[in-house]
Amino acid sequence: MKRAAFFLLAAIVAGASIAQPAALRVCADPDNLPYSHEDGSGFENRIAQLVADDFGVPLQYAWLPDRRGFVRKTMGAGLCDLIVGVPVQFERTLNTQPYYRSSFVLVAPAGRDVPADFADPRLRQWRVGVQLMGDDFATTPPGYALMQAGATDNVVGFPLPGEQPAAARMVQALARGELDAAFVWGPQAGWYAQRAARPLQLHQVSAPAALRGQPFSFAIAMGVKRGNAQLRDRLDDFLVRRHADIARILDDYGVPRVEEKAP
Repeated sequence: MKRAAFFLLAAIVAGASIAQPAALRVCADPDNLPYSHEDGSGFENRIAQLVADDFGVPLQYAWLPDRRGFVRKTMGAGLCDLIVGVPVQFERTLNTQPYYRSSFVLVAPAGRDVPADFADPRLRQWRVGVQLMGDDFATTPPGYALMQAGATDNVVGFPLPGEQPAAARMVQALARGELDAAFVWGPQAGWYAQRAARPLQLHQVSAPAALRGQPFSFAIAMGVKRGNAQLRDRLDDFLVRRHADIARILDDYGVPRVEEKAP
């Protein structure tokens, strides 16, 4: 009888440990397209809804602009359980396997012959836009590659802060003919190029071998609170089962993807 009572208690405890959450609580920026928006129009919104539907629970949001302290003020404050898009090596969350990998791409007017690598002399002559990151306006990896190739005076930097996202301003400058090309982070490039005032195309330009420490592509995962391995594992299972559905959402938003290169 004692053995039976033990197994019954173990079953009750196990059942409690995998209890269905009352809702899928997601931390997100309310105005950060193409990723998220409070009206649900971002691709991370659509993926979050796919998770909630798959889990059979309602979707709830904790909205906060994605700036310094975002994780601490949302997930750290117990307001939410999931961030739909984080770098796979992000240290402030426990992360799933990556569900897509994107890269910086060269955006140029449709039909224009573009350089295949950074050794092309046109990159030292064209007006080329790059995104500037952080408080010190450090350039992105393509900016370092351009500097190494000798392209300096012709490069135009677009700081992230502004009335519109840097990617939007870059694409608008391309559409007006103020730039010949621009290196833009893939998901943003795909979204804004789809909505540009003139046809634009995205092109993959590989990072030069000398810049192995400055990768152009990054794997993106989902992040949960550190220690919540149960939710992380359940999301990993979801990512495997619903891979095709997620791919269709990313395709709808023009997100360019690249394959993981073998070491």
